Amino acid sequence: MNLYQLFKASLHSPKKIAAFRLIPIGKVMQYIFIYVFLMTAFSFYGFINGISEQQQNVEGLIEYFADIQWLIYPFAFIFLFVLNTMLIFVRISIFAYIGTLILHLLKRRGEYRHLWRTTLFASTVPMLLSILFALLQWSNDYFQLVIYVITFVYLFMSLKYYPIKR
Repeated sequence: MNLYQLFKASLHSPKKIAAFRLIPIGKVMQYIFIYVFLMTAFSFYGFINGISEQQQNVEGLIEYFADIQWLIYPFAFIFLFVLNTMLIFVRISIFAYIGTLILHLLKRRGEYRHLWRTTLFASTVPMLLSILFALLQWSNDYFQLVIYVITFVYLFMSLKYYPIKR
């Protein structure tokens, strides 16, 4: 399957999300790093707009940022990329651990590595929502809670399709 097919299926099919646990790790890493790059690009866009708003408020900063602008932007992009990568990997890992507990309660078979992959694809819709919230500059604890609940719901629906323990 190509990345577009993985993306499309992870939007609406918990059964396919559960089946994606068998996808090779290389394809999984491509998928996650494309998402990280998109999230970083949108974050960087917000950073650039935030800098320009701050420059308008303080006149002394205009000259200072004009002098070091070539230095700030590359480091900011790298910093945002590393930070987004870390946060996304931690969030997926935590939900995958919660998934192992759910699998135990549902009496289903599965390994953590499979749950990690399933959690990644179950996080597609919440990831899109987080990008939308970032673009609209909505930052609220309730929005984060909604994103976590949607991730949990997609993960739970997908775990129903894991094989039953004998």
